[in-house]
Amino acid sequence: MFKIRLEKPQPEGVKISKKNVCIVTIVKSDDAEGEIDADKKLLEYYLQQKEVTWAGQFRNAVMLGPQIDQDNLILEDVSFLEAFSHFIAIGWKVLFAFVPPAHIMGGKPCFFVALLFIGVCTGIVSEFATLLGCELSIDDSITAITLVALGTSLPDTFASMSAARTSEYADAAIGNITGSNSVNVFLGLGLPWVIAAQYFVSNAERLQRPYTVPGGNVAYSVFVFLIVAIVCFITLIARRIVS
Repeated sequence: MFKIRLEKPQPEGVKISKKNVCIVTIVKSDDAEGEIDADKKLLEYYLQQKEVTWAGQFRNAVMLGPQIDQDNLILEDVSFLEAFSHFIAIGWKVLFAFVPPAHIMGGKPCFFVALLFIGVCTGIVSEFATLLGCELSIDDSITAITLVALGTSLPDTFASMSAARTSEYADAAIGNITGSNSVNVFLGLGLPWVIAAQYFVSNAERLQRPYTVPGGNVAYSVFVFLIVAIVCFITLIARRIVS
């Protein structure tokens, strides 16, 4: 906050106009210095969170406090929904706090450990979905395209939401979604098949049978995915050109 003090011109001043002259002097108010100190502390806290230590990750996982708006650098109070979701997911937060911070060794340990954790969580979701489908007499193909797909795609959903908020044209969000599905189709399915085919070829005399995988619904699903992906890309490019 600043105060504006009005002063009359000095009598000995040179008058260059017939109009009245007003001198405006801007001075600091009593609370200005306190507000500046508070802004500095807020900025320092924000910078510390950008490069949090490994121990700080565990502290942030169990503690719940006001959030910082990264755009305006202001504190936002914790809502009831945020508090409820925090205590529901506190176990997962503590578990993933074991992932090394991204600024250590260029982020390589963070990448590989996070990849390992994602694989473990995917295996847990798959096993629970299989058990639930067995108890409820649901076919495996149904649980795969509902429960398993939902559990493994939720992280991509939140990542795309964050990317859409921070990007002007949401290109990162679109790339994340299409890239994730492409990796699932061409790498998640293709790599195990390549490994299995190489194994059967190298042990053909002992196994005495070729490696065959019936296409079934997979061929139809991949074909539909390719068509829909091409249509989506054409629509996005046309929309970008037009509007």
